[in-house]
Amino acid sequence: MQITTKALILSSLKYGDTSLIVKAFTFSDGLKSYLLKGILASRKGKLKTAYFQPLTQLEIVVNHKNKGTLERLIDAKVNYPYQTAHTDIAKNAMILFLAEMLVNSIFEEEQNKDLFNFLEASLQWLDTHDNISNFHLFFLLGLSKYLGFYPDTGKMNYPYFDLVEGAFIEFPGINPILKEEALELFKVFLGINFDRIHTVRMGKKARQELLQSLVLYFEVHLHGFKKPRSLAILNEVFS
Repeated sequence: MQITTKALILSSLKYGDTSLIVKAFTFSDGLKSYLLKGILASRKGKLKTAYFQPLTQLEIVVNHKNKGTLERLIDAKVNYPYQTAHTDIAKNAMILFLAEMLVNSIFEEEQNKDLFNFLEASLQWLDTHDNISNFHLFFLLGLSKYLGFYPDTGKMNYPYFDLVEGAFIEFPGINPILKEEALELFKVFLGINFDRIHTVRMGKKARQELLQSLVLYFEVHLHGFKKPRSLAILNEVFS
């Protein structure tokens, strides 16, 4: 059945000499993979390789068989043209990191309109704002809500946060925890919105440590999650 839907490109992998396998999160059907035959060989085709950069927002025409195999992508056009996300060095590093996080976090081939809307709006915010050094931290916390393991904000007066239990605790056990400065910053992000993230002041070391803890948080809550290779690049850009 041929449909038209919005899609976010998560990754593209060269297949053979001339083709791409593209993984996308679609508004209509969740996670989908497409085989784009010959796209690297043809300069005159309707599909442009530039459309399939990480987290590009497209409107695509597709034929979904929903059998767990590679699907057919018939046509595509840019739904939201980024102004800075792919050209600004810091934003592009963040885009690459977040795309890899999403590839390692989203596995379901089913519609999730709320998650799609969150991703779409968040990336458009990133594209149109300048003070973005804390964006990825707040984004990951927001993402955890749609993936089912948002932190339990009860008992926030307790001095530790258990990353495995996803809750604030009074006494540490054997699980990895947040404490002291990292904990206080974590609490701040739980209580603000995107338009306030620039007000959170932190140094290079504190930002890196909190990010590493958030990546670990995803790792312990998502089966099969792999730590992003682009994490080191992101830390270098924001050092």
